[in-house]
Amino acid sequence: MKREEKGAIIEELTDKFQTIPFFYITEANGMTVAETNNLRRMCFERGIEYRVVKNSFIKKALETLDTDYTPFNETVLHGQSAVMFHPENGKAPAQLIKEFRKTNDKLQLKAASIDYSLFIGADQLDTLIALKSKQELVGEIIGLLQSPAKNVISALQGGGNKLAGILKTLSEREEAA
Repeated sequence: MKREEKGAIIEELTDKFQTIPFFYITEANGMTVAETNNLRRMCFERGIEYRVVKNSFIKKALETLDTDYTPFNETVLHGQSAVMFHPENGKAPAQLIKEFRKTNDKLQLKAASIDYSLFIGADQLDTLIALKSKQELVGEIIGLLQSPAKNVISALQGGGNKLAGILKTLSEREEAA
């Protein structure tokens, strides 16, 4: 591979790392061609880009970013590595990895960066799946903000019916007396 080709790959990786705040670094040693094709198909169906990349390219691309990715150097960037990118959902690759591991345990999570927070190790997979997306958080906040207003409205509506019932009972008592 020529120096220009290597530079182009590093530049492309740098652009992806800068523009996509969610990426996962995985290892898939020992997978057959059929297993790899199945993984790539699953990634394509879910809008996840999956690329096998040399560790030195990943390291050089990460060095140009503002975030400190040096913890990846000691524990993550060795052996065979592949990068998964999803532009909108930080937990989609984690869900895919967990689902794929039900039938094939050769795919391992090495590390992930979610909104520039680092998650290192395969034991972080459940944590990554539990993370809420931006849309889920916004929905929860809207629900929380609407809840008190709904309670006030229902209390006013319910209270009006109760008040009318009390007034009717009192007027009937006056008429009877």
